Amino acid sequence: MTPALWTAEEARAATGGRLQGRTWNAGGVSIDSRSLAPGDLFVALAGPNHDGHDHVAAALAAGAAAALVHRIPAGLPADAPLLVVDETMAGLNALGRAARARSPARIVAVTGSVGKTGTKEMLRLVLSCQGETHATAGNLNNHWGVPLSLSRMPRNARFAVFELGMNHPGEIAPLTRMVAPHVAIITAVEAVHTAFFKGTEEIADAKAEIFQGLGPDGVAIIPRDNRHFRRLLAAAGKAGVTTALSFGSHIESDARLLDCGLDSDSTAVFALLRDHPIAYRIGVVGLHWAMNSLAVLLAATALGADAEAAAQSLRSMAPPKGRGARRLIAVAGGTAEVIDESYNASPVSMRAAIATLAAAKPARGARRIAVLGDMLELGERSAELHAALAETLDAWGIDRVFTAGPLMANLHGRLPPSRRGDHAENSSALAPLVKAAVRAGDVVMVKGSAGSRMGRVIEALGEG
Repeated sequence: MTPALWTAEEARAATGGRLQGRTWNAGGVSIDSRSLAPGDLFVALAGPNHDGHDHVAAALAAGAAAALVHRIPAGLPADAPLLVVDETMAGLNALGRAARARSPARIVAVTGSVGKTGTKEMLRLVLSCQGETHATAGNLNNHWGVPLSLSRMPRNARFAVFELGMNHPGEIAPLTRMVAPHVAIITAVEAVHTAFFKGTEEIADAKAEIFQGLGPDGVAIIPRDNRHFRRLLAAAGKAGVTTALSFGSHIESDARLLDCGLDSDSTAVFALLRDHPIAYRIGVVGLHWAMNSLAVLLAATALGADAEAAAQSLRSMAPPKGRGARRLIAVAGGTAEVIDESYNASPVSMRAAIATLAAAKPARGARRIAVLGDMLELGERSAELHAALAETLDAWGIDRVFTAGPLMANLHGRLPPSRRGDHAENSSALAPLVKAAVRAGDVVMVKGSAGSRMGRVIEALGEG
């Protein structure tokens, strides 16, 4: 029988709270009464717009084992199972720290300007093939997502993978100290969230905070080709890290990409892993997947997993939602292929997605079509960065470009008439224009920042 994730007494001891009502054991932890599973401990977080205490009754009715609260909502039965604490966010943090303290798992933490979720999912895949593995669900990588992910970690997991995100300096340091990883990966440092930083040097420093959670035997994994490599390496040393490994195409990389080939549904990789040649295939398309897979293999080795087995298991990798998933849609006269990159966007990830589109193989006479929405949080250079994508689109020979949003208007105006598709003020207005324009055999890539809502275009294309 699987042991409870949390007994009432364990949760009480972890949080310093007070138990009230009938006793309980919890099999999971949730902060959303709409999606919790029966047997979960419901944590009633109180935010600026929503207060989870208003949903405690609904959570218990949905089968929650108990609720973690800092005030007792009116109307609950006298025997309602509650764990009462001074403040529920602090209580969730305490659960996360207690879960980490009791865990025997070998843990890796991942951050980076781009590629962190894909890298996290590759790590989840390769490690789960070699032992019970717990990983961040979705993008729960912030100040409440990380302790929530920690609190859900099974008692006997062999491996665990945590994604750490940030928009401002100082946000990663407390998260990595809570996770206390054995291995820390930085996938990339790029001009992302530049509205909140003076330059990429500051972004590098903020990402390098991840090393502060490593112990003296911890391993830092750093992108060798990045122009801030030396800065990241120095930050690792300052944090007391004695083992730093690198990945990239640079000749001094510990994991070195020698060659990479893209086809319609996978990426072939030939690399040197600490001078050992290795060849494998990843079940998604893109040079960036190949590059980040090198970090995955270094991390797997450092965690005690078998690198060769890890590499071969990448053949079954599937892209996370909104990060390169492909599907066929029905159009007049046949089908077209849609590449869904709608989750988020930055200049560097836009260029990577455009390169992936260029590797696609439309039917004879059909087109490669890019549908692009605004890239947000880029600061005062935003207009320039959007317009500059015209050069990338030209270099890769993309046939037609549709754009949405006031920032993408800068790109629309830079495109030559032969490449220029429709422009609209937002994704909702653009969606029917794209749908009407797509022909049988076309390959269509859709990308934009989350706030651009480019998923609406994906939805419209999928409608019959």
